[in-house]
Amino acid sequence: MKKFKIYRWDPEKPNDKPHLQEYMVDLNNCGPMVLDALIKIKNEMDPTLTFRRSCREGICGSCSMNIGGENTLACICKIDMNTSKATKIYPLPHMYIIKDLVPDMNNFYAQYKMVEPYLKRKDNVQIGKTSFFQSEVDRDKLDGLYECILCACCSTSCPSYWWNSEKYLGPAVLLQAYRWILDSRDMYQEERLDNLRDRFSLYRCHTIMNCTRTCPKGLNPGKAIGELKMLLSGHFAKPSKNAEYVAPGK
Repeated sequence: MKKFKIYRWDPEKPNDKPHLQEYMVDLNNCGPMVLDALIKIKNEMDPTLTFRRSCREGICGSCSMNIGGENTLACICKIDMNTSKATKIYPLPHMYIIKDLVPDMNNFYAQYKMVEPYLKRKDNVQIGKTSFFQSEVDRDKLDGLYECILCACCSTSCPSYWWNSEKYLGPAVLLQAYRWILDSRDMYQEERLDNLRDRFSLYRCHTIMNCTRTCPKGLNPGKAIGELKMLLSGHFAKPSKNAEYVAPGK
């Protein structure tokens, strides 16, 4: 039997303060991942336990939480088989909590929306009716960036984001901003960079690198932020923009 201590808080109970609730799970009748244990607890022991989940394959980012002191995805985090030690599960740190293990992601998604994470063109080509091609070299530049699933594990592990989450965009959003700045098909590189030219959006990063250590997808937001700083300072060559398009039927 494995003991799990899970953060509980219900805003609909006025006198209910945040606390850890203990559950004992038989690992012989449970899947290998922490998400399996959470689902077993909800289905068989306590239907009031609340958490997000969807894909169970580390793709959607829904089940991000703090497990054993580390931000990760419950669906790809293996259960610690040491039954003498309880596994503690908390919501992502320094976020407003909606209920139990569910954080309020509204601010995070608003920041993501602010960097305009989509292709922008200055020509008169009709979007959706034209294919924009990249060279293999330009496409390779996006590796390590496009794989981000917006789980917010990195941002909520960053002390700078804890202190300035309303102004500092955080590692995940800055990684996405860099992804579109590097995309050879996009024509708004300078405007995207200008949007980061203030004291807080980018420069609150102090290279603590918690973001890179905790990323469940093995990405390196710290490196992307460093290269963004070099781009803004003029100490890094701007990526070339050589995208061409081919009209339908050609």
